Amino acid sequence: MGTPLIELVNVSKSFSGVQVLFGVNFKVQPREIHCLVGENGAGKSTLMKILSGVYPYGEYEGEIRLEGYPVRFFSIKDSEKAGISIIHQELSLVPEMTVYENIFLGNEIKKGSIVDTFEEIERARQLLLKVKGENINPTAKVKDLSVSMQQLVEIAKALSKNPKVLILDEPTSALSETESENLLILLKELKEQGVTIILISHRLKEVLKVADSITVLRDGQTVAYFNCKTEEIDEKKIIKHMVGREITNLYPMPIAKPLDEPIMETKNWNVIEPSTGRYLVKDANIVLKKGEIVGLFGLVGAGRTEFGLSLFGNPYGYIISGDIILKGRKVKFKTPEDAIKQGVLYLTEDRKEKGLILINSIKENISLANLKALKKGITVDEAKEIEIAQGFQKRLNIKARNVEVNVSTLSGGTQQKVLVAKGLFAEPDVIILDEPTRGIDVGAKYEIYTLIRELASEGKAILLISSELPEILGMSDRIYIMSKGKITGELKSEEANQEIVMAYAVS
Repeated sequence: MGTPLIELVNVSKSFSGVQVLFGVNFKVQPREIHCLVGENGAGKSTLMKILSGVYPYGEYEGEIRLEGYPVRFFSIKDSEKAGISIIHQELSLVPEMTVYENIFLGNEIKKGSIVDTFEEIERARQLLLKVKGENINPTAKVKDLSVSMQQLVEIAKALSKNPKVLILDEPTSALSETESENLLILLKELKEQGVTIILISHRLKEVLKVADSITVLRDGQTVAYFNCKTEEIDEKKIIKHMVGREITNLYPMPIAKPLDEPIMETKNWNVIEPSTGRYLVKDANIVLKKGEIVGLFGLVGAGRTEFGLSLFGNPYGYIISGDIILKGRKVKFKTPEDAIKQGVLYLTEDRKEKGLILINSIKENISLANLKALKKGITVDEAKEIEIAQGFQKRLNIKARNVEVNVSTLSGGTQQKVLVAKGLFAEPDVIILDEPTRGIDVGAKYEIYTLIRELASEGKAILLISSELPEILGMSDRIYIMSKGKITGELKSEEANQEIVMAYAVS
């Protein structure tokens, strides 16, 4: 094996006196797909931000080598000049700008002192073809594109800088299985064209499909390196190094059997998009029972999220008809606050934008769902707020120095636990979980799954909405399947397998 294209040697990094990287060593060979894996908080994104100049030289210890020679990046521009481009987990596109404007933002093509719009549109079209985005109009506004299309625009933007190395941080976390598969094919094609790729991913099946080599980080340290061309690697082997122990069964066993006692039902439930008159959900009938985990599966566009949101006070103003029966009586929720008051909770799939206030502390986020319980006259009882937040921190194993820490500083898995804590503080009877493990690692997933099992054993009725079929099969007592807005199937867990569920999902 020759000189690595990229090498990080004994890299250490601290934030406010708290060390997050401890002498990490990391190497990537030319023209390979190198996957970087580890639990949330292991230091993956921090390491890549050092490599890409987000954290400049002087803010870390250790050395970056490019083709064997030491380099120092004082800014992102420096790393880009050296041929390194990064696409962060949170897309950095400007929604109100066009596709071509986003691709060349900061690197405009000029004719004299004037931006050459015609040339930018033409080059954007060529770049989009290269990333399989031929259906994307370069003059369309980014806000009008799907998430998968936006991801392709981000890659086109990165390729416009002619990188030697392309870093992608969780690029498939918000994509469907088909979209993810297409993206992986694209990465392989880019590798064949000479681009070296560093891929951060929690989806180990995807890692094993594309990786030429794998580095595993745990607790800010390099714990394993695998050459996939010469070694037999499987998920169990990677997981063991990621979490420091073997997880023999990713899905914990049920603690107690659900009761045959309906808590919530929908009857002939319809959800219509007001601007188009299109049915997002049509005649949906479901039953949620005490102590039961009910899975709701469907492909992209099936109407799962719209169904969940419509039950939670209809925050997006859909046109709704049909009935909700809660504990034997018809109810109507005009707002999410109404739903929470009556014991129904929805936890969003988009924790960063809609679930949490990132600039606020852990305790402030948790208390938001039930401020009335903390009132002391006209103010919040801060001592009680801290006590309750500390209780949830201990119960959910929220990894943070204390509950005063800002949520923005936490890893994705830890943020997800804060979101769950916030919901539980409202003391719901029915919990609608929309993609509760999206973008979090296998160890954090197991903790979330264990918590879901515990909540069911306490008598909560849980609707688990997920696009991950193994998760649905592994966690559900009963499964509903949606396709094109309709419930097309209902299965007991013992009846369900991947083939049967997918047959209903495409019907």
